[in-house]
Amino acid sequence: MLAAGVPAHMEDGEIEVSLYDQICQAGTILLSTVRSVGVMGDERTYEHPIALRAVTSTDAMTADWAHLPYGFMAKVSYEIINKVCGVNRVCYDISSKPPSTIKWE
Repeated sequence: MLAAGVPAHMEDGEIEVSLYDQICQAGTILLSTVRSVGVMGDERTYEHPIALRAVTSTDAMTADWAHLPYGFMAKVSYEIINKVCGVNRVCYDISSKPPSTIKWE
Protein backbone atom coordinates (compact mmCIF):
# COMPACT_ATOMS: atom_id res chain seq x y z
CA MET A 1 0.00 0.00 0.00
CA LEU A 2 1.08 3.56 -0.65
CA ALA A 3 0.87 6.35 1.94
CA ALA A 4 -2.69 7.41 1.07
CA GLY A 5 -4.03 3.86 1.21
CA VAL A 6 -3.79 3.40 -2.55
CA PRO A 7 -2.67 -0.09 -3.62
CA ALA A 8 0.85 0.03 -5.06
CA HIS A 9 -0.11 -1.93 -8.19
CA MET A 10 -2.44 0.79 -9.52
CA GLU A 11 -1.47 2.71 -12.65
CA ASP A 12 -0.85 6.48 -12.41
CA GLY A 13 -4.27 7.37 -13.81
CA GLU A 14 -6.00 5.05 -11.36
CA ILE A 15 -4.05 6.56 -8.46
CA GLU A 16 -5.10 10.07 -9.51
CA VAL A 17 -8.78 9.04 -9.68
CA SER A 18 -8.51 7.35 -6.28
CA LEU A 19 -6.90 10.46 -4.77
CA TYR A 20 -9.60 12.68 -6.29
CA ASP A 21 -12.21 10.88 -4.19
CA GLN A 22 -10.17 11.37 -0.99
CA ILE A 23 -9.37 15.09 -1.31
CA CYS A 24 -11.76 17.74 -0.01
CA GLN A 25 -9.96 20.74 -1.57
CA ALA A 26 -6.68 21.27 -3.39
CA GLY A 27 -4.91 24.18 -5.00
CA THR A 28 -1.68 25.88 -5.91
CA ILE A 29 -0.31 29.12 -4.56
CA LEU A 30 2.27 31.12 -6.52
CA LEU A 31 4.60 32.86 -4.09
CA SER A 32 5.12 35.82 -6.39
CA THR A 33 7.02 37.97 -3.89
CA VAL A 34 9.52 35.20 -3.08
CA ARG A 35 12.50 34.18 -5.22
CA SER A 36 14.11 30.76 -5.10
CA VAL A 37 17.60 29.92 -6.28
CA GLY A 38 17.76 26.91 -8.56
CA VAL A 39 19.80 25.38 -11.35
CA MET A 40 18.52 24.58 -14.82
CA GLY A 41 21.12 23.22 -17.18
CA ASP A 42 24.38 24.92 -16.23
CA GLU A 43 22.74 28.19 -15.18
CA ARG A 44 21.54 29.47 -11.84
CA THR A 45 17.93 30.59 -11.84
CA TYR A 46 16.09 33.01 -9.60
CA GLU A 47 12.47 32.06 -10.05
CA HIS A 48 9.35 31.68 -7.93
CA PRO A 49 8.25 28.77 -5.74
CA ILE A 50 4.76 27.30 -5.84
CA ALA A 51 3.07 25.85 -2.77
CA LEU A 52 0.66 22.96 -3.16
CA ARG A 53 -2.18 22.44 -0.70
CA ALA A 54 -4.48 19.42 -0.50
CA VAL A 55 -6.70 18.63 2.48
CA THR A 56 -9.10 15.98 3.64
CA SER A 57 -12.15 16.94 5.67
CA THR A 58 -15.64 15.75 6.51
CA ASP A 59 -17.10 19.09 7.59
CA ALA A 60 -14.69 21.86 6.38
CA MET A 61 -14.57 23.16 9.96
CA THR A 62 -11.47 21.07 10.55
CA ALA A 63 -9.11 19.63 7.95
CA ASP A 64 -5.95 17.59 7.77
CA TRP A 65 -3.33 17.80 5.05
CA ALA A 66 -3.71 15.01 2.53
CA HIS A 67 -1.07 12.30 2.83
CA LEU A 68 -0.36 11.94 -0.89
CA PRO A 69 1.91 9.19 -2.24
CA TYR A 70 5.51 10.32 -2.77
CA GLY A 71 5.51 9.09 -6.36
CA PHE A 72 2.47 11.19 -7.15
CA MET A 73 4.03 14.25 -5.49
CA ALA A 74 7.28 13.76 -7.42
CA LYS A 75 5.36 13.53 -10.70
CA VAL A 76 3.37 16.71 -9.97
CA SER A 77 6.51 18.60 -8.92
CA TYR A 78 8.37 17.51 -12.06
CA GLU A 79 5.47 18.55 -14.31
CA ILE A 80 5.14 21.97 -12.69
CA ILE A 81 8.86 22.79 -12.73
CA ASN A 82 9.29 21.67 -16.33
CA LYS A 83 6.10 23.17 -17.79
CA VAL A 84 5.41 26.36 -15.81
CA CYS A 85 7.67 29.20 -16.85
CA GLY A 86 9.15 31.16 -13.95
CA VAL A 87 8.85 28.37 -11.35
CA ASN A 88 11.83 26.40 -10.02
CA ARG A 89 10.61 25.00 -6.69
CA VAL A 90 7.49 23.18 -5.45
CA CYS A 91 6.58 23.01 -1.76
CA TYR A 92 3.76 21.09 -0.05
CA ASP A 93 1.76 22.67 2.78
CA ILE A 94 1.31 20.18 5.64
CA SER A 95 -0.58 22.49 7.99
CA SER A 96 -3.83 21.29 9.52
CA LYS A 97 -6.93 23.35 10.26
CA PRO A 98 -6.86 24.68 12.92
CA PRO A 99 -4.57 26.54 13.36
CA SER A 100 -4.23 27.16 9.59
CA THR A 101 -7.12 27.72 7.22
CA ILE A 102 -7.79 25.57 4.18
CA LYS A 103 -7.22 28.41 1.72
CA TRP A 104 -4.32 30.84 1.55
CA GLU A 105 -5.19 34.53 1.51
